[in-house]
Amino acid sequence: MSGSVEGPGGRGIRLLLAEDQGMMRGALALLLGLEDDIQVVAQVAAGDRIVPEALATRPDIALLDIELPGRSGLDAAAELRDLLPSCKVLILTTFGRPGYLRRAMEAGAAGFLVKDGPVEELADSVRRVLRGERVIDPALAAAALSAGPNPLTPRERDVLNAAADGATVADIATRVFLSESTVRNYLSAAIGKTGTRNRIEAVRAARQNGWL
Repeated sequence: MSGSVEGPGGRGIRLLLAEDQGMMRGALALLLGLEDDIQVVAQVAAGDRIVPEALATRPDIALLDIELPGRSGLDAAAELRDLLPSCKVLILTTFGRPGYLRRAMEAGAAGFLVKDGPVEELADSVRRVLRGERVIDPALAAAALSAGPNPLTPRERDVLNAAADGATVADIATRVFLSESTVRNYLSAAIGKTGTRNRIEAVRAARQNGWL
């Protein structure tokens, strides 16, 4: 097809696809596979399968969702950058949150797109990423610039994540290996930074901004 790009060695673009929704994963694999220069060499439904499968199949591009069972696509992207630098990462997600974009770029992702675009645009983005370009949804890029950086420290994020299911301070302390007083301090700081009234609102606000 027009705009075709060859992978290393003159072969087609080898692509790994990580998406937990079976219907969406199958549709993406089918549609991208119709492109003359793209070959879907691996499909995974869980985040903790991304790196092992990538090391086994050596794709040129890893097309990753963010919110996956087992492990976040952002965490997997960071590990791929270290273990398989030849594989470029393109994030494709339902959640166009500014904080997610910043975290994706910090993890070494070469692109960030939301799922409401046409498949032709996605295929073109795969080719552009392989050529060394950075591809970012323009509306999301503008939102990320206006939103500013993530105000939460890694420890504050850990504590909020542990608090997400309504756990008690004692439970949170056990999960993150901190004292209860330290957990309370982190929760108080996170509530203040998110401008909310309690830990539940803080979790909600942090998720909406893509900070968790």
